[in-house]
Amino acid sequence: MTAVSLAGALALIALTLDRGSGRLAVAAAIGLFAGLALYHASFGFTAAWRQFIVDRRGAGLRAQFLLILLTAAIAFPLLEHGSFLGRPVYGAVAPFGVSAALGAFIFGIGMQFGGSCASGTLFTTGGGNTRMLATLTGFIAGSVVATAHMPFWWSLPTLPRVSLIESLGAVTAFAATALVLGAISLYSIRRERARHGGLEARTPHQHLLTGPWSKHWGALAIASVGIATLLTLSRPWGITSAFALWGAKIARNTGWNVEDWAYWSGSGDLLDRSIFADATSVMNIGIIIGAFAAASLAGRFAPKVRMPPRELALALLGGLMMGYGARLAYGCNIGAYLGGVISGSLHGWGWLVFGFLGSLAGLRIKTSCRL
Repeated sequence: MTAVSLAGALALIALTLDRGSGRLAVAAAIGLFAGLALYHASFGFTAAWRQFIVDRRGAGLRAQFLLILLTAAIAFPLLEHGSFLGRPVYGAVAPFGVSAALGAFIFGIGMQFGGSCASGTLFTTGGGNTRMLATLTGFIAGSVVATAHMPFWWSLPTLPRVSLIESLGAVTAFAATALVLGAISLYSIRRERARHGGLEARTPHQHLLTGPWSKHWGALAIASVGIATLLTLSRPWGITSAFALWGAKIARNTGWNVEDWAYWSGSGDLLDRSIFADATSVMNIGIIIGAFAAASLAGRFAPKVRMPPRELALALLGGLMMGYGARLAYGCNIGAYLGGVISGSLHGWGWLVFGFLGSLAGLRIKTSCRL
């Protein structure tokens, strides 16, 4: 299995180099490392939110905040300056309105139904979780369906874009971000101690190649992925735009004129090019291969073929909701939440609030309906 994953990694890099783009090859390498780190650290957003909502365990939540602060510490000054070594650097700053709030809420429900987030779907698929194949299928389908409806969602009321970096400066914006995340972390610590009498013991970092990694090591590794992506692609890390692209290509090959949809009207030759010419697609494929390599090195790649129909349906529904919600909300937990907050954009904070509320609703629905 390790040899297969190595061959896949080399093939991915070779395919990007064949298109004459060293930038794409670097993106592939970043994706491969992201898959390895995500798998070994079991770094997901869905489980962390569920653990806090259900059990009042906040270690995963605090690890997410550490990831944000580590990334923002580098990203904020870069974005304020606007360039790095002569290359432009752009933040993910977007407005936040009715459609974005609803999209994040729908995504949050889908996270708990599907059992994963966007990055989690990729690394668990690569790690051999066959349930995540159903979630990924739904994710792709929901993404492309949403692109057909975007003119309606774009027409709904929205607040203007707000960048804390532009408004306050990088240093003050970072201090404000740290203050808010620190306050939420202290709240989670208080709730965890009230429920359990103390904090959960940290998972020790063990082996670099075979894992497992501690959540803090995972936060550091994934922060490096976000920073490397910003420097390589001149923008924050994103995931779900590639799912919409994959779905659109499939739809067009089955007779749908997706190029006539408003969402794709300004995409140029994106639908005509190979997915290996799209940096987000390359990184996503890299995550899957990197997680496959991590699972193989750890001796834990053991996919289960059979799945109860009810579980299959829930995974598909969760994927559909996440795919649809992500298009409305400018992305997922990575592109909109992480990418927005580390860009100083208020839409990232809005995504956090409504995505978390959606997760809360999703868990209550699962409990009440015994899903």
